[in-house]
Amino acid sequence: MARDLIAPRAVTEFLSSIENSGFSTWLRESGSIWAYPTVLTLHTIGLGVLVGGHWVISLRLLGQGVDVPLSTFEGLFKYMWAGFWINLLTGVMLLAADATTKSTQTVFFVKMAFVVAGVVLLTVMRRRVYPKGGAVVAVQVPPSGRSLAWSSIGIWCAAIVAGRLMAYF
Repeated sequence: MARDLIAPRAVTEFLSSIENSGFSTWLRESGSIWAYPTVLTLHTIGLGVLVGGHWVISLRLLGQGVDVPLSTFEGLFKYMWAGFWINLLTGVMLLAADATTKSTQTVFFVKMAFVVAGVVLLTVMRRRVYPKGGAVVAVQVPPSGRSLAWSSIGIWCAAIVAGRLMAYF
């Protein structure tokens, strides 16, 4: 991994002001269970809902549970989006608590690239597997289903690993 990125002075000052805000200081330094532990727990739950839903659909596209119609899983997308929004909100909060360090790490940008790719893949998967106005055949997997499934699994695993590595750099 490359060393931390060097940020221009104005960016560093902006990140420092975010990190030194009252909210960020409380989140980082409070001994309250409602501070950092709760935000991190919500971030983990959001991740579990988002990535878990992706895995369920991906495994179905890869041939697991062929007795269960693909249409059964269409309702998971609203939960996956809820998980995404929870992660976005809590992720911004966690970043604010340590903005000068985390947002200048190469691994942070790697994580964000994988998250963006995962969200794009979520949208592509929704459109290809569940076309608007089109009926989903009970057990039929679209031609691109397997590649979407493998890509989804790989991208979300990479995003999770990069996120975990942030704690060690």
